[in-house]
Amino acid sequence: MKAWLTTTVAASALGLMLAAAPAMAQDAASAPAADAYTPDPDAKEGGAIVITYKDDVATLDPAIGYDWQNWSMIKSLFDGLMDYVPGTTELRPGLAESHEISEDGQTFTFKLRPGVQFHNGREMTAEDVKFSLDRVTNPATQSPGAGFFGMIEGYDAVAAGEADSLSGVTVVDPTTVEIKLSRPDATFLHVMALNFASVVPQEAVAEHGADFGKNPVGTGAFKLGEWALGQRVVFTKNEDYWRDGLPYLDQITFEIGQEPIVALLRLQSGEVDIPGDGIPPAKFQEVMADPEQKARVVEGGQLQTGYITMNVTMPPFDQKEVREAVNMAINKDRVVQMINNRALPANQPLPPSMPGYDEGYDGYAYDVDAAKAKLAEAGFPDGFDTELFVMNTDPNPRIAQAIQQDLSQIGIRAEIQSLAQANVIAAGGEKDAAPMIWSGGMAWIADFPDPSNFYGPILGCAGAVPGGWNWSWYCNEDLDKRAAEADSIVDPARQEERAEMWSKIYTDIMADAPWVPVFNEQRFTMKSPRMGGADNLYVDPVHIPINYDYVYVNDVQ
Repeated sequence: MKAWLTTTVAASALGLMLAAAPAMAQDAASAPAADAYTPDPDAKEGGAIVITYKDDVATLDPAIGYDWQNWSMIKSLFDGLMDYVPGTTELRPGLAESHEISEDGQTFTFKLRPGVQFHNGREMTAEDVKFSLDRVTNPATQSPGAGFFGMIEGYDAVAAGEADSLSGVTVVDPTTVEIKLSRPDATFLHVMALNFASVVPQEAVAEHGADFGKNPVGTGAFKLGEWALGQRVVFTKNEDYWRDGLPYLDQITFEIGQEPIVALLRLQSGEVDIPGDGIPPAKFQEVMADPEQKARVVEGGQLQTGYITMNVTMPPFDQKEVREAVNMAINKDRVVQMINNRALPANQPLPPSMPGYDEGYDGYAYDVDAAKAKLAEAGFPDGFDTELFVMNTDPNPRIAQAIQQDLSQIGIRAEIQSLAQANVIAAGGEKDAAPMIWSGGMAWIADFPDPSNFYGPILGCAGAVPGGWNWSWYCNEDLDKRAAEADSIVDPARQEERAEMWSKIYTDIMADAPWVPVFNEQRFTMKSPRMGGADNLYVDPVHIPINYDYVYVNDVQ
């Protein structure tokens, strides 16, 4: 998914090796009996809002859409078996009002909510759930999220074109669906909350075919009212939505073709409620320096880390002492200042809002003298020459220059290779091509809130392959075994233990120092004075960027 800030663009590219990237379930082994959410007593029903975007929406098909612009739009049009408590990463029931898990953790039986209707008026059934899962995993659909379902029995046969239906998904009766896994996987319920797992009606897909993304039909809080390509997308309230009292708004209009600076001016004049592309970088300091404008800005964390990789297979980065020296040499505070403080300095791969983040871990302190001593210990008292690859869009070349200057202070002479994103990605995926990479423009945003999503693709052995995303080429087979052990824990009573296992995995990774974690981006959403709802709805970690279902306006007559 594209990052919320314009400072970087997240890769989130698990389509390359998703099956190798399981993730944690944070209370996921049993859904709560209730929604664990109290409706806002101050919420007002009715009204309409305007949101602007520069670019048109690519698609509203949940099996296809995979960017930050359409992610929360799709979530408002569709539902999955599982969901999250608004503004949090806490799982809760979705279209499945309850579920049971077998003792071996490999069979999930979901009981569907009765009476849920699609936007076309037909009642949803277990057949729709099976159809939707078969569709998203079918290679003909070309879903970028197909690999997320790799733990379901029969996935390999479908992916290989040897079957057109997942053998592990069985319709027990119209309101019950059973899903068998080929292995215990604590990430599974998170996968069932992804957009890719949204339930769609077979007849609507059959009617519209490849154009279903322009004619979406779901069970969500809003339905598509109008789509004028290049001009606007209009959502209208689903009067028959299965969550009582929601949504609060009657209509959302997404105006397309609005430059971010123009959108900000229109917000200031009261014509726009939320500039979807965020605060323009050139105007960020001006906005934050104005108390009246700053009061309308909501700041929140996101599940992102920007980092420097060091190729542990290429000398001299095959020496841990050299990698430790680089970790000590980077002035992360200065880098954060370069992007107008729109991030927090990082000291570990996991971002602070991710389960498993170790608040007690200090990481490598910025210490030039200690870094020089480490280099001397490794046999490089005078430093060495190397290359630093970077994506060639601002501010990434400027960040690379700051990294270059920091490295020069300890004698490392890094030549910057500023290239197009595709070329940097290609170099990272070639074992002996890129000694160092600044990940900006390709930094990792988690696809769901689980610590293992930061491991398999970008730090595990499965990602250290040609074309992979583990650009440090770091492969620790012992950590791989421990990661697999952690992800086999589906018992809800052991989830804290599982989080601790992941915390220890990441601190052990940092002991080997294949990365320099540099910063965790913050999200900044600006809203009009009339907008209501809790702040965390405007920086929702799952409904990126905004949870449209729960926000409202205060000026409804």
